[in-house]
Amino acid sequence: MNTRNFRIPTVALASLLSVGASSLVMAAPSDASHGTDSKAESDQPVTDTWITTKVKSTLATTDGVKSMDIDVKTIDGTVTLTGVLDSDIAVKKAVAAAKSIKGVKNVDSSGLKSRG
Repeated sequence: MNTRNFRIPTVALASLLSVGASSLVMAAPSDASHGTDSKAESDQPVTDTWITTKVKSTLATTDGVKSMDIDVKTIDGTVTLTGVLDSDIAVKKAVAAAKSIKGVKNVDSSGLKSRG
């Protein structure tokens, strides 16, 4: 088998890969904080839909809170929590989780009750 036949495809493949890699490098962000753990802050306004989604996802990962037992609605930054949880501690955790979300102005938990 002739090794010269393999050189041309190998060179062509190497050329294609180098062009592809250079376009990836060029597309990479040139942000000075790239590669750090800093959080990017945005000046964009936070919508009620975003707040509701973020509260629901935070409740889903809050220990001791059964997020499926809580209804979340947001109007003008005021989050309304309704439902029945197992304990007063779970209610307090749910309220604290909602208050921790960016853009939340107030939390109405009058409709959130405890079984205990």
